[in-house]
Amino acid sequence: MIIILKKSATKEDAERLMAIIAEHGLKPLYMPGSERTVLGALGDERVLATLSLEAHPFVDRVLPILSPYKRASRELQTHDSVVMVGKVPIGPGHFTVIAGPCAVESEEQILESARLVKARGAHILRGGAYKPRTSPYSFQGLEDEGLKYLAAASKETGLPVVTEITDVHDIEKVAACADMFQVGARNMQNFRLLKELGRAGKPVLLKRGMAATYNDLLMSAEYILNEGNADIVLCERGIRTFETGTRNTLDLNAVPYLKERTHLPVIVDPSHGTGVRDMVLPMAKAATAAGADGLIVEVHPHPDQALSDGQQSLFPDQFAKLMEQVARVAALEGRSLA
Repeated sequence: MIIILKKSATKEDAERLMAIIAEHGLKPLYMPGSERTVLGALGDERVLATLSLEAHPFVDRVLPILSPYKRASRELQTHDSVVMVGKVPIGPGHFTVIAGPCAVESEEQILESARLVKARGAHILRGGAYKPRTSPYSFQGLEDEGLKYLAAASKETGLPVVTEITDVHDIEKVAACADMFQVGARNMQNFRLLKELGRAGKPVLLKRGMAATYNDLLMSAEYILNEGNADIVLCERGIRTFETGTRNTLDLNAVPYLKERTHLPVIVDPSHGTGVRDMVLPMAKAATAAGADGLIVEVHPHPDQALSDGQQSLFPDQFAKLMEQVARVAALEGRSLA
């Protein structure tokens, strides 16, 4: 529930109320504003129903949070969140591009990738050290060795790194090499992993599952938020439909829908969303126009030699063209790629 305090309420009044909330086994939230303070109480709905906070003299009114996702909801936080990945912001006023290969294949490959995406204006380097694949015979990534190569590429170029986490046991070593965890579509509802990432102290890029609804995605974000980590970026990466012409169906409805209901930043992955190299640029422009806070794009120095997802990875000159055209679209809405 949301507890709106009277204008005359002091910080000490708010702290007394928060103590009452905590005594009932609920999580209190303190959200001071320019005009008045708002408190939140999260937890067992049966316990919430027993609270009679309206009777307190410094409480103006109490409102229920109707959304099943509480912390992710705009009911609790009306202003947009900005997530910092290293020194790179993702959120309102910015347009952030994450780029790099699907998988780390060698030290030379990821260094070359990092140099080329930085030279063309990318803000964050992506690359998979651990690769969950549909087939056990496909390239599974270099794992720990790949993490070391990512860290080296980040050190040389200054680009922060996002890489996929697939197992709770790898959190510590991934955190030592990366600036942001990526939760892939297959792990969007791996609730144990989400809880641990909520305690890990680093930003999380949460991708929508292949058959997940918008509410499913927001409830997954809630698991991370509920453990204390508010630095979450949502990612639309396409869903499974009956259409076979593309790898997935890129659901750009997700951008305005999510932006209306949550304060969390929303980015789009047109590479996985289409699976077709020549469709990445037009869908990237469409995502920008739809109001996305950024893109995550697969770029490879030599896509024809890629060990993973070469057919959807951009050539360097295609990525340069994408950056140029997306910048123009973003500028129409007052957002900058700088």
